Amino acid sequence: MKNIPKGRIALIIIILILLADQTLKIWVKTHMFLGEEIHIFGKYGMLHFIENNGMAFGLEIGGNTGKILLSIFRIAAIICIGWYLSSLIKKNAHTGLIISVSAILAGAIGNFIDSAFYGLIFSESTYDKLAVLFPPEGGYSSFLKGKVVDMFYFPIINTTWPEWSPIKPGESFIFFRPVFNISDAAITCGVFSIIIFQKKMFKNLK
Repeated sequence: MKNIPKGRIALIIIILILLADQTLKIWVKTHMFLGEEIHIFGKYGMLHFIENNGMAFGLEIGGNTGKILLSIFRIAAIICIGWYLSSLIKKNAHTGLIISVSAILAGAIGNFIDSAFYGLIFSESTYDKLAVLFPPEGGYSSFLKGKVVDMFYFPIINTTWPEWSPIKPGESFIFFRPVFNISDAAITCGVFSIIIFQKKMFKNLK
């Protein structure tokens, strides 16, 4: 990897993440019912198809206004991250930093594609009907109003709080509860890599 131009490394990372992300999302949309589960690691890891109107890991901003604002924020974030990545490449920054920022950028683009275009190109996913890609009657929504597809679910701990617990006694406790996608994972891994290895990544950056 030392002999590969860093701009090419960034482009390869972005393309690979987007291909994996969108391929899986399209497969899930066209092969799984909303709410359907495919167990991969028994009850501890599965594909669990849900859609959300908002941010990573199922977080949401309510209403059409919130969705438009979120889409504008995504566009601004993609532009800013893209500019920052370009500046890092020009400065010959640490390869690990370029890979991490590329992963973050790819994740942001991946989820933006869902919200921007999925409403236009897919019919609606329901609990008893598979979505159709490019349906004759048109998509389920309009530009920037599509839903983000999530599918990875790892409830590693699934139990209840003990009755004597001061926190939610007798109520369900699940870890890890959020359902996420490859884009979410790319953003998270990129951010944590920068936090953990920041001294090394930013050591010689001017």
